[in-house]
Amino acid sequence: MPTETERCIESLLAVFQRYAGREGDNCTLSKKEFLAFMNTELAAFTKNQKDPGVLDRMMKKLDLNSDGQLDFQEFLNLIGGIAVACHDTLVVKAPVH
Repeated sequence: MPTETERCIESLLAVFQRYAGREGDNCTLSKKEFLAFMNTELAAFTKNQKDPGVLDRMMKKLDLNSDGQLDFQEFLNLIGGIAVACHDTLVVKAPVH
């Protein structure tokens, strides 16, 4: 029986694979695949953006090797960044005594 953490990792792998390879390489997300991922899986984020170029800039910033694709490591940088932002806004720090 997988642990909760193992299930989370399996879910991330499954989501990445669902979008990667729709066109071309199944080990990376193209710009079109990245946009499909963002507009479906993180729709609340994309709907709240006033700037239409924000997703393009995100893709460029995440694409560390500048190959026009996001590999799984680059994808995890996105997920990690979102997780940190959520953690920072949701966690109420207890006052230090």
